[in-house]
Amino acid sequence: MKDFEKLGYLEDDFKIFHIKDKQRKDFAFHYHDFNKILIFIKGNVSYCIEGKNYELKPYDIVLVNAGEIHRPLVLDNLSYERIIIYVSTQFLSHYQGEDYDLSYCFERSKKEHSNVLRIPSIDKSKLYQVCLELEHSFVDQAYAQELYQKILFLEFMIQLNRTAISNHINYLDSVGDNGKLVQMIDFINEHLSEDLSIDLLAEHFYLNRYYLMHYFKDETGYTIGNYITEKRLLLAKSLVQKGLSTTEACFQSGFKNYSTFSRAFKKAFNTIPKNAGILD
Repeated sequence: MKDFEKLGYLEDDFKIFHIKDKQRKDFAFHYHDFNKILIFIKGNVSYCIEGKNYELKPYDIVLVNAGEIHRPLVLDNLSYERIIIYVSTQFLSHYQGEDYDLSYCFERSKKEHSNVLRIPSIDKSKLYQVCLELEHSFVDQAYAQELYQKILFLEFMIQLNRTAISNHINYLDSVGDNGKLVQMIDFINEHLSEDLSIDLLAEHFYLNRYYLMHYFKDETGYTIGNYITEKRLLLAKSLVQKGLSTTEACFQSGFKNYSTFSRAFKKAFNTIPKNAGILD
């Protein structure tokens, strides 16, 4: 069995899918190297993201950042319907100005330590109307459908951020968290540029190293080593896209050897590090 799986490839800045599963499906833990927005429409589903579990209600909005391991848990045979939006890590950066930043909701989500947004009385909001328009756009084959969906998405992001800024939004608390796993993941993500050996982690969390390795793999589907490597590669990619040299990105993301970094980067992203700035 694979330690983990990266799913989906995004060659465009932006992609929308409307998906309805009429029979129960099992999803493995996976990650993407792009951001993901899920608008939950109906079903009996909880969502697991990096050790946190969320019980979803219709029109909850799930924000999954690039590299976060996640999976939905479908709890029965009811139809599971959702709109999924893939957004490249650079797309929203094109929509930043002095008085707006369409990535604000993602940044606030990180500060709130929550991946799920719930809008009180959403059915009375402009955001809800845009969600309905997005949903309807998949069956409406009218002129310039793809362009219209992009316009609707941008309007959706504007309305979502307006709602977040005005605080008419709840960043949902997770339920049934695996507290130990969340602590491990948070520690790893906060110390990617530092030494993260198994022995160091075992000592920090007062665990036997073999127990730690098996526990992390059983809970996430990842080995600790592969999880750390993937997170470091995504960090390095982001640093290059922000203008750092590939050498600086290599060492600031925790790699000790440039050749090892370059090989791993090419395997993960199908390109050499210096081209990361023109990916997505």
